[in-house]
Amino acid sequence: MHERGASSAQHGLALALGSAAAFGTNIVSAQLAGHAGLSGPLIVFYRVFLMLALVIGATLIWRASLVVPRRRWSALALFGLSTALTACAYLSSVAFLPITVAAVVFYTFPILIVLAEPFLSPARFSLDRVVIALVAFLGVAMVVGPDWHGLDPRGLALALAASVLAAVQFFSAARCADTGTIPKLFWSHLVILPVTLAILALTGLFQLPSALLLAPVAVAVTIGGYLIGFLLQVMALARVAPGPAALAFCAEPVFAVAIAAVFLGERVGALQYAGGALVVAAIIANVILEQKRARRLPAVAV
Repeated sequence: MHERGASSAQHGLALALGSAAAFGTNIVSAQLAGHAGLSGPLIVFYRVFLMLALVIGATLIWRASLVVPRRRWSALALFGLSTALTACAYLSSVAFLPITVAAVVFYTFPILIVLAEPFLSPARFSLDRVVIALVAFLGVAMVVGPDWHGLDPRGLALALAASVLAAVQFFSAARCADTGTIPKLFWSHLVILPVTLAILALTGLFQLPSALLLAPVAVAVTIGGYLIGFLLQVMALARVAPGPAALAFCAEPVFAVAIAAVFLGERVGALQYAGGALVVAAIIANVILEQKRARRLPAVAV
């Protein structure tokens, strides 16, 4: 039982890191698409539309059930709503802020989750995890190296809203962890689709699919990164608690900076390397802490 709990925790954290790597492509490619005139909500709408199509295809091929226990409907609806609003807010924030600032503000969400976890889940308060979250956040801030001059309050508000909504997303996903992956993907995206369409209608940002050809590579990378990242995220949050999973996602901006350096030729300085090392150290400490916690839980149950 001890080994099974530790193994599940390791698997969940590995999936979370894989998701972070996939999502790391999103913010870079989303900004490139934004420069071509494609808004964040527009990209969210089309990638959700594609995800729904793929999930429906998988359901028909594997004859999977889409049944969800009635007690999980509210959590699943909240998961879909918070996912839609998080994506729209974060991807829209880079229209008003540099990616670096948007990332630092957004990545306060692991700290919010760690602080709120004792109140919203069975997890007890852990000073170790709070310290790890602060170290990871410091590392993220060093990696992205934000420039705080001349900031647009609209961008700050969007990035901060995305941070709070991301925390809601993680907790709501944990509430429906026992729901199957395919029904979870289907019903959450069925909620996300009309939400993003309503945002596009209210903002007047809707464009026909042909508009995606303005930046085909950036759009393809953004959508592909989302499809893989979201699938892995859903699988991770079914295996590991919100706090440890959120800390693993601090690796996302590190991946994003690495991608920008390799493919866009952006320079990476000593401070960013040091920040990346801090994030990696925090993730390793998080893995060790979660393994110890997973080994203790079965013993307590007995």
